[in-house]
Amino acid sequence: MHRWSRLRFVGAAMLAVLVVPLTAAADHGARPKTDNIHALGDSAHLATFLGATAAERNISSDIAFWGDLAIQGNYDGFRIVDVSAPGNPKLVSHPRCNGDQGDIFVWRHIVVRAWNSPAPAGRFCLGQPVPVGFEGVHVFDVSDPGSPTLVAEVEFSALTAPEGCGSHTLTGVADLANGRLVVYSNNSSGNNAAGNNRPACNAMDVLEVPIASPAGAHFLGKVPITGGSLGTNNGCHDAGVILGDVNLLACASGHAANVFSIGPPRGGSLEAPLFLYTVEEADGLGNKVGIGGRWHSAAFTWDGKVLVLGWEPGGGAAPECEATDPDIKKSLFFYDAATGAKLGQWVLPRSQSAAENCTVHNYNVVPLRSGRYVAVSGNYQAGTWVTDFTDPANATTVAWADPPALPQVLPPGSTTPVNELGGAWSTYWYNGFIYESEITKGLHVFRLSDSTTAGAITLSRLNPQTQEFSLP
Repeated sequence: MHRWSRLRFVGAAMLAVLVVPLTAAADHGARPKTDNIHALGDSAHLATFLGATAAERNISSDIAFWGDLAIQGNYDGFRIVDVSAPGNPKLVSHPRCNGDQGDIFVWRHIVVRAWNSPAPAGRFCLGQPVPVGFEGVHVFDVSDPGSPTLVAEVEFSALTAPEGCGSHTLTGVADLANGRLVVYSNNSSGNNAAGNNRPACNAMDVLEVPIASPAGAHFLGKVPITGGSLGTNNGCHDAGVILGDVNLLACASGHAANVFSIGPPRGGSLEAPLFLYTVEEADGLGNKVGIGGRWHSAAFTWDGKVLVLGWEPGGGAAPECEATDPDIKKSLFFYDAATGAKLGQWVLPRSQSAAENCTVHNYNVVPLRSGRYVAVSGNYQAGTWVTDFTDPANATTVAWADPPALPQVLPPGSTTPVNELGGAWSTYWYNGFIYESEITKGLHVFRLSDSTTAGAITLSRLNPQTQEFSLP
């Protein structure tokens, strides 16, 4: 039996998106692309979203890295992939835990995994029954990457309180001075869509995981989310952290992203962030946005001067990168990280079809001492893009690899085929290579041959939402 530690507390969940088909996986070299991006290896994991029941979905989600291992989130657990040879990645293990989303945070031997929505009967995590209604996180020991073990469960109960929230994404910080991990669990939004009249979850849940004894994972508290000019903020979808001399936390929350200080020089702490300001954006028609989308992801430049935000319309399931769509639906936005003042935006220049779900989704900034700002992004069926925003007011495209539309699938119980959902959930730069988590096909690796990223810093690990240091 695995040793379990459970804490039930208030929280709530809402699944946001997506995706899938069972077609050939190693096709990233055959895509339309620029000449300076080259397909290398892949670790195939064929899956489907619309063509599978909720209990059967095992699509790929986010990625984190520890040394030569890529930890790829999955709707059914996570995959550990050896990327020591980027041209030939090798699957090490796939521990199963069939609760949706599967966002992950890794630190040494510890993997924390998000479980987004209340569990129905018959769900399991590494063979252990998951309580009906469970939503929260599981904690794994991956000291042996070939045979991970489940050591803790922290439940944000949907049954014990009306405002219960689940875990949609995770952003973690290693507080080594205190021997712990501080993990921000982001719930995406309230569960009113489920018909249970639960209020919006306008807070981030904060967890503590003792590094020496992760079975003792427990709840620390909540970080309230501040609404902007349109009122309720509808949860925090994802969060980005930069440490070093900057110490900022940005929560991509509803229509008004929240920015906090979590240490010097502005104050606050990891468990009690100090609110600084919100960021709202216009829809191109002179209106503040609040309908048809939400802030999705947040990151910083490595000097901490620029905040990068992305907007997700329609939960990511809609074809929002068509030529007729407004720019806000297919952009990266750049703001002064000290004040929130807008500096510029980059609009996806390659229009997508009505058959392709698309928006700018998950990304990171390449760690460069050159002073250049370069983002690598995964944009669902628009694929992988590299953007130079050294001058945020005049951002330019460096490279792209854009897959063709996915084939239609037949949803369970239906007789009408529909457009499959899929594409690049996340794309990140890590140690000279570009790693793409393609929802329905697995893990792809690219190499960029372009002087824009020359001299990138080599990292010993990467949780893309956590920038562990800052550059002068």
